[in-house]
Parts: sequence; C-alpha cells; structure tokens
Amino acid sequence: MQTRMMEQRISVVTLAVDDPGEARRFYEAIGWRAGFANDDVAFYQLDGMVLGLWGRGELAKDAGLPPAPAGSVAVALAVNVRSREPVDAVLAAAVAAGGRITRAAVETDWGGYNGYFADPSGNPWEVAWNPFWPMDAQGRVTLAP
Repeated sequence: MQTRMMEQRISVVTLAVDDPGEARRFYEAIGWRAGFANDDVAFYQLDGMVLGLWGRGELAKDAGLPPAPAGSVAVALAVNVRSREPVDAVLAAAVAAGGRITRAAVETDWGGYNGYFADPSGNPWEVAWNPFWPMDAQGRVTLAP
C-alpha cells in the first residue's frame, strides 16, 4: 500500500502582486472581501481554500527564489460560471475594476466559451463556461467521469 506524502488538495494560492494596496482595491472592486488584510498582504476565504495577495519581492524572498517579472505567466487562475452569458459580464467587471482583458471571450474548440483578464499586477484569470464540468449550488466544479 502506497502512502501519500501530500494530500491531493490546495489550501492556499498566493499571487505575487506589484502593489498590495492596489491589488486589494481591485479585488474589492470586483466584489471580494478580505478575511484578513494589512499593508503587506491580504487573504480571501474561498470555498475550501484561501487566495492570498503578497508583494512580489516578499513572496520571492520567502520562497527563496528571485522575483519573477511582472506579467510573467507561471500560473493562471480560473473561475467557471454557470452559463455562457456571465463570461462577458465578469470580464467587463474586471476591466471596470482596473484589470485588463488579455484575450476577449471566444467560443472554444472544446465546446465552451472563455476569455482572460489580468489583475493590476498582471496575474491572469480565465473566465470560463464549460458545459462538460457539472457545477453544484456552491459553484464547485466536478471533473466529469
């Protein structure tokens, strides 16, 4: 019997941001509320996990790595919506809050609809409708068998 060294889950995703205050204002403008915030960091309670925002240099220092350039893509976050229509509305709300569209929403070759925005620090977010991933009442997606 093989023992797992690490459980298959993510507890916290921390984004490297250029300006923690600006990042907090952006996420508040799109409707999120921090569970904890100070001048250097903010944490948002999500469904079963936490999203953190921390200065690019401090996060790199803590991880023992050199800071990545702003706008470099090492990870993309995603939010799935319940139907095609909200994709454009979420992208528009991100722009109104100070983000920018990195790719307008399009019909995908896999049968969905998606687009991308970047927060003020350049972290990419996909906004997607995937008709093949069931979503429960709490907004959790399930990989279809």
